[in-house]
Amino acid sequence: MSLSRTRRTAGALAAALALASGAALPAHAEDTTSTTDTTDGRNATSGAALREVMFVGNNWDGTADVIEARGDFGRIGRVNVIPDKEERLREIHLDPVRLAFFLGVRQGPGEGHDQFVDDMYATPDGRAMVVSRPSFADVVSIDLATGGINWRFPVSGYRADHMAVSPDGTRVAVSASTSNTVHVLDITTGRQTGSFTTGDKPHENVFTDGGKYLWNMSIGEVHTALDAPWLDWTKGDRRITVVDARTYQQVKVIDMRQRLDASGRRDLSDAVRPVAFTPDESKLYFQVSFFNGFVEYDVAADKVTRVKELPKHPATSEDRTTWVNDSRHHGISISPRGDKLCVAGTMDDYATIVDRATLREGPLVPASKPYWATVSGDGRSCVISESGADAVTAIDFATGRKVATVAVGDHPQRVRVARIPADWTGPAASR
Repeated sequence: MSLSRTRRTAGALAAALALASGAALPAHAEDTTSTTDTTDGRNATSGAALREVMFVGNNWDGTADVIEARGDFGRIGRVNVIPDKEERLREIHLDPVRLAFFLGVRQGPGEGHDQFVDDMYATPDGRAMVVSRPSFADVVSIDLATGGINWRFPVSGYRADHMAVSPDGTRVAVSASTSNTVHVLDITTGRQTGSFTTGDKPHENVFTDGGKYLWNMSIGEVHTALDAPWLDWTKGDRRITVVDARTYQQVKVIDMRQRLDASGRRDLSDAVRPVAFTPDESKLYFQVSFFNGFVEYDVAADKVTRVKELPKHPATSEDRTTWVNDSRHHGISISPRGDKLCVAGTMDDYATIVDRATLREGPLVPASKPYWATVSGDGRSCVISESGADAVTAIDFATGRKVATVAVGDHPQRVRVARIPADWTGPAASR
């Protein structure tokens, strides 16, 4: 699709939404970079040469591996994202309330482990990695040259979660999951530029319309054992909150329960998990709790249009209390042309490429508890994190076949494309 046609489509969607809801809410394709793009691979401000890489957050290690963003996806270096671990632990153990939540994170979402890195992005100049650290309830900026901390922002409440970076790379949004708040920070200074209230347990964040809007998906309580379908009402207030990304004022709330019921899928949870928007900004694809598949939502029509159920692994227990944080499948991305989806079948131990037109899945690529899916730097592959195998695997969008697997640290989850200095091999402090 040409750029001019894409812009016309986005404009039409905005107009349709304005008529339907009184406010224009165009969606936007999943952001896969965190720096200002330049044609010669240099930072527009400093002139320093940058290289495209991928950050892999090793949640239980407290490290982030840096790998090639294409080709063989080889490992370049590793960053310690908890250099202040002893200081943070001292603070936590001196505060009984913070200690209780710290231990709760370990036993709940951490599956018996501390959660030291959830999400990460690069600053526009490529000199720092900005990381959300769930167990420490904060966001920090790590100097990629020295490994030291540039700034630290404690979130409200007791746990930090998913982040999103604005298209211009200057702001980062982070979910504070126990306070039902999203903080938006200046990515260079760590100063808060704004915040807004969400539903229960904010999770995924996505900037849309070139950074004009910010969408947040709240998933409710996912750490209780009240997982029977008839107990779904105990999971809390789950909704999509859309705000103006300049004023942080609420523009719209989307109750997906109503949309799912209207489509005849009262059986599905309305806890919206990972999401992917089409490049033409017309459709949203998302996963929900307890479901082996995904949902298609028409943004302009404000309705669920299709639901795709994917195969179940015969060895996967049907006891929903055994599924990690209410996830059956967790991780979805879309190819740059918008013709293929990549889905991580977390509890079913596979990933697959799905044709978006027909919703037919390709080969089921075996993977150990795949937890995330993103797009490689060249757009040819889907890259999944195999949290059960301490590896990342690349799958070719065209063939649906695995092309590479690279070993990383303990329990990889989020994977993000970034740009860093071209000659970087690792922090000097850790060599």
